Amino acid sequence: MSADSVTVLEGELNAAGKTFGIVVARFNANITEPLLEGALECLEEYGARAEDIVVVRVPGAVEIPQALDRLANANDYDFNALIALGCVIRGDTAHFDAVVDLVTDGFARATADSGVPMAFGVLTTENLEQAVERTGQGAGNKGWEAALAALEMAGLWEKLGAGQPE
Repeated sequence: MSADSVTVLEGELNAAGKTFGIVVARFNANITEPLLEGALECLEEYGARAEDIVVVRVPGAVEIPQALDRLANANDYDFNALIALGCVIRGDTAHFDAVVDLVTDGFARATADSGVPMAFGVLTTENLEQAVERTGQGAGNKGWEAALAALEMAGLWEKLGAGQPE
């Protein structure tokens, strides 16, 4: 048996008619703003309209999962996918590990509980230089990559007929 002989489902990269929520942390804005720009450029390139995108700013990475959860369950919005953007840079204390654990655990919980596809674009780097490297143009920008993953998952959910749980 080969992959050619089985049914394969995958999302199409077409943002037309889809809605997206982007939660972006203000902390480390010198990194998160280029991530946001990359995500917006990606969605626009694949057909998203500005009026179909909602950007929610939160203080820091720890608050991202809370906002994702709220957006996924808000009655005023029906998103095809959500995108998390933030940056946590290791410092000289154990604070980095605690923040990363809170963000990743909260993201996993929000994703599992909501039924809405979510893409993780939160950088966890050892230093500022590594973070800056991940804010390049196009596919070199992790915000762009997160938006592309969200777009593909939204397309897959559409094929599967999966929406938000009732």
